[in-house]
Amino acid sequence: MSEVAPAPGALLRPAKLEDRYQLDRGPAYISGSQALVRLLLNQSARDRAAGLNTGGFVSGYRGSPLSGLDQTLWGIQKLLKERQIEFIPGLNEDLAATACWGTQQLMQHPEEATVDGVFAMWYGKGPGVDRSADALKHANAAGTSAHGGALVLAADDHTAKSSSFAHQSEQLLVASFIPILYPSNVQEYLDYGIHGWAMSRASGLWVGLKCVGDIVETTSIADVDPFRVECRPPEDFKATEDVHIRWPDVWATQEPRIVRTKLPLALSYCRANALNRIVAKGAGSRIGIIAGGKPYNDVREALGLLGIGEQDMDARGIALLKLGMVWPLEPQIIREFAQGLDEIFVVEEKRALIEQQVKDILYPLAASGEKAPQVVGKSSGGPQCAEFEIPYEQRLLRGDAELGPVDIAAALQARLHAAGMDACQALPSTPEKGKLLAPLMRTPYFCSGCPHNSSTKVPEGSRATAGIGCHYMANWMDRRTESYTHMGGEGAPWVGQSRFSKRPHMFANMGDGTFFHSGSLSIRQAVAAKTPMTFKVLFNDATALTGGQPHDGPLTAPMLTQLLHAEGVSRIVVVSDDVEKYKGHETAFAPGTTFHHRRDLDAVQRELRELPFVTALVYDQTCAAEKRRRRKRNKYPDPPVRYVINPEVCEGCGDCTVKSNCVSIEPLETPLGRKRQINQSSCNKDYSCADGFCPSFVAVEGGALRKKPVASAAGAEGDPAAWPEPSHPQLPALHSSYAVLVNGIGGTGVLTIGNILGMAAHLQGLHCSVMDMAGLAQKGGAVWSHVRIATSAEDIHAPRIPDATADALIGGDLVVSAHPDSVSRLKPNCRAMVNTNVSPTSDFQRNRDFSMPNEALWATIEQACAEKNLAKIPAHDIAVRYCGDSVYANMILLGAAWQAGQVPLSHDALRRAIELNGQAVEANLRAFKIGRQYVVSPQRLVAKPAAVVQWLPRGGKENVPQLVQDRHDRLVAYQGSSYALQYEGFLRKVGSSGAAMPDGYEQAVAKNLFKLMAYKDEYEVARLHSSAELRKLIESQFDGEYKVGFSLAPPLFARRGSDGLPRKQLYGGWMASAFTVLAKLKFLRGTLFDPFGYTHERRTERALIDEYKKGIQATLPFIATHPKKCLELARIPEQIRGFGHVKLKAIGEARERQRALLGEITGKGAPPMTHEHRLQGASS
Repeated sequence: MSEVAPAPGALLRPAKLEDRYQLDRGPAYISGSQALVRLLLNQSARDRAAGLNTGGFVSGYRGSPLSGLDQTLWGIQKLLKERQIEFIPGLNEDLAATACWGTQQLMQHPEEATVDGVFAMWYGKGPGVDRSADALKHANAAGTSAHGGALVLAADDHTAKSSSFAHQSEQLLVASFIPILYPSNVQEYLDYGIHGWAMSRASGLWVGLKCVGDIVETTSIADVDPFRVECRPPEDFKATEDVHIRWPDVWATQEPRIVRTKLPLALSYCRANALNRIVAKGAGSRIGIIAGGKPYNDVREALGLLGIGEQDMDARGIALLKLGMVWPLEPQIIREFAQGLDEIFVVEEKRALIEQQVKDILYPLAASGEKAPQVVGKSSGGPQCAEFEIPYEQRLLRGDAELGPVDIAAALQARLHAAGMDACQALPSTPEKGKLLAPLMRTPYFCSGCPHNSSTKVPEGSRATAGIGCHYMANWMDRRTESYTHMGGEGAPWVGQSRFSKRPHMFANMGDGTFFHSGSLSIRQAVAAKTPMTFKVLFNDATALTGGQPHDGPLTAPMLTQLLHAEGVSRIVVVSDDVEKYKGHETAFAPGTTFHHRRDLDAVQRELRELPFVTALVYDQTCAAEKRRRRKRNKYPDPPVRYVINPEVCEGCGDCTVKSNCVSIEPLETPLGRKRQINQSSCNKDYSCADGFCPSFVAVEGGALRKKPVASAAGAEGDPAAWPEPSHPQLPALHSSYAVLVNGIGGTGVLTIGNILGMAAHLQGLHCSVMDMAGLAQKGGAVWSHVRIATSAEDIHAPRIPDATADALIGGDLVVSAHPDSVSRLKPNCRAMVNTNVSPTSDFQRNRDFSMPNEALWATIEQACAEKNLAKIPAHDIAVRYCGDSVYANMILLGAAWQAGQVPLSHDALRRAIELNGQAVEANLRAFKIGRQYVVSPQRLVAKPAAVVQWLPRGGKENVPQLVQDRHDRLVAYQGSSYALQYEGFLRKVGSSGAAMPDGYEQAVAKNLFKLMAYKDEYEVARLHSSAELRKLIESQFDGEYKVGFSLAPPLFARRGSDGLPRKQLYGGWMASAFTVLAKLKFLRGTLFDPFGYTHERRTERALIDEYKKGIQATLPFIATHPKKCLELARIPEQIRGFGHVKLKAIGEARERQRALLGEITGKGAPPMTHEHRLQGASS
């Protein structure tokens, strides 16, 4: 095909988002889920045109890859109602299937019916198909009505990317006698769906529609005309009995009716409508390929990788059969296709279904002496070819892993070679994904402010089991939580295990959605079995894992306790972040229910684990992501308080993270080491971070986050969005298809960028596919959008970009860009535009000193695409500086990529696509333009990185004299000149000792002696909280009128919590005046008149200074023989962080290590513990 460049100024196709449901015919930009919804409208239109007054009915249960189908249906409820289509979500999958069965029973009483029939659609993911087997089998045996019909949308996750186990639903559907259609693209959802209902009506069978993520989660251009498909009735098989549902119906006659009449009718329908078709076959064809659904797309892609187009197949001796119905396999076309072939290569994912049917059809030919081709697929033939007998390394196509175009191309290449047919090009060179090691993975994690951050904790010595839902992620956190069950089985394993275990009790986590779905039965089982355990029912008021849907029926916290009480649970407690809301409503809860604040969760659980019967803890706190969504719509209270961390007070101890487990607590690198900051853009106002025992938390009440762009930044001339329009770049020409891989972190707009590219291609009259790969991405995990653009639909086969074929990378996150699923897809000459600003991964929540391996991440990307093709852009900094929010970083990346000539779409098309998206249009257009400006003049746009905290200087390469001078000046401000001179005097002694010091030793002593001498007592905290720097920090983040408060636990006034530790409380703005006064009293520090100096903590801090000095002096003579240990000794105070009990515990651990090192270095053994040390150990 000749290369075609997008024509500048070409007229754009008129389009709007509503086209997918409102257009009568013609192309629409539509996703797989949207096509399934449009399918309902199309069937209704066809029935009306045929003079039928039918209704539609949809029911099922959400789950990836159909997790958003219910939301899509809710989005067009008015339109559905107008067409008499009812959507009733199932309480669970099998009840939904039974409800669909009921719609077909309607016509058993036609006098009661308000319609001529009901076309039903059931949906569920693989586990839902499993649990619904009984209902589906019975419903299918009963049959469908003549003007009804039933579709089974079986959503399979072949690689368990969003499931607890990999699924393949075909075997269960086969066992239920349900024919299976397998669409290969979004268009075929519309086409095969119509055929499915027509087949269902003609045969009386329910009909399966296999749905996989690569198609459901793809958006492309499809013809939405309801009448594009002609449905021909079965022609060569005539039923001798009525095949439709009836009553009475003798159950013993149902199976014979299916086998003798219904399934033959389905095969006849398949033949009459050419659902299976021979794509290519010539007289000289020797090898035939059979595939359907997604594998068919992958076969076409694989042939392309080998340089074999559809027009080349005949000349190469290759035949191709595309299957639309994969079971039962229509035998006539198989025999026709097999004629003259030497070999048939069956390409299918997971276990062999088609291959076995092909062998069954062709075996009689071989047995009777006729020529029959060899059939290969999972195996390459030979005597050992039974399914589980083949050695893994000899398998032609893997059945237990993901199957992609490169895998198929390699297998096909081997078959062609074995047949002496070598005329094909070499495969692109790409390393095996299994051998690609990512320097770092972005693991999904609880959202900022997620209730599970608190609710999934268990007391020391206890264990918990996980279940289905977001709380499953506790498995990979340090929470003594392990294992899982199928949905609804939570807690039941302990019923069996407990009889043989010394452990007296177990906690079992269960989501509220799971409880409503089927989990209540597990609780009933535990009660019946008298098993001591506690069910923690996590009431979050939303089905968060699949998109925040409401419960499929009424469920409130009071109702939940009443249901638990009715099941026989002996003790019920409710724990919440807001117990005040229950006052006056206690009688709505079950008798005996008690209410507790989440701060007392540990004590409550300790009480429950001692009880010898089934107990329940209802943790009542709304899902953080759902709070955020509702607040945007003004449907949820938005507290006017935000917290800011004063970094000068912060010790970097991480206790705020321990208390909150929150990903909005991020590292802040400062000259005094790593501190903490709150990402205000992602913060969901949970406030549990403020429970960290640290006085650095400052509450800001009122005002609003500063959204105004930073004007006149250093090195930048005003507003870059107002600069003259940059000249348009030379856009890449389109030859075959052009692939753009977009990636980033879930929830940051990555998928929006992909869909803007897709819509722009549609507007420009091009063909495209956009496949979203999200999984748990909305929980902060990795997300990809695979965008393919072409002038012809025939140039796009598989929506997923094959390995080593991506032309451009728009990398919203460095960690995800270095992931094997990213770098494996890049061409060697791929052009990449990658964000240099790296958001911390969840590793930081588990390790306070974790550092990002940035160099290794960049090296990984540079190995995949030449360094000259890699452009780095600080998109986050630019977004914060010029757009006021990091949320625009990905749009800035898109603008930069377009200006750099990496996107083959016109400016007008992209602009219109942004407008059609309808979200913050002007702000996004601004961000797009700023991204373009960066490519034209990066130096002019950004002179230095923007930072959330800009008032702290950034340290470069450390110079000892400069370091000492800096710390001297700080100590002068801390206490005075004489105190600072003591610091300098000791450092001079160390420097003049004549010892040969290892690299970094002098810096370590200078830093850590300062750290110990500048301990943050009440006077210092007061000084730092009354500083101008804190005011500037708050002003840089907030607009409007606001008040400031301080979260503190004053040692003389703090109340103690149920854990015996001091509890913080919020003090108002009057504390600012108190701090000013207290700071001026610092001259009392260390004197007889210092009221705070008599506390154990202050005496310990002063003692540490002398201990450190003595330790350094004692080891100086040994520094040449023990340089590493001496350096470690000098750095020990780095681990002494925090305040109060947090710091005292760290001091105890540091002293133990110091004693051990002193003994190892001096050879005199560890010094004996002093009385002070023993006191320290007791207090920690």
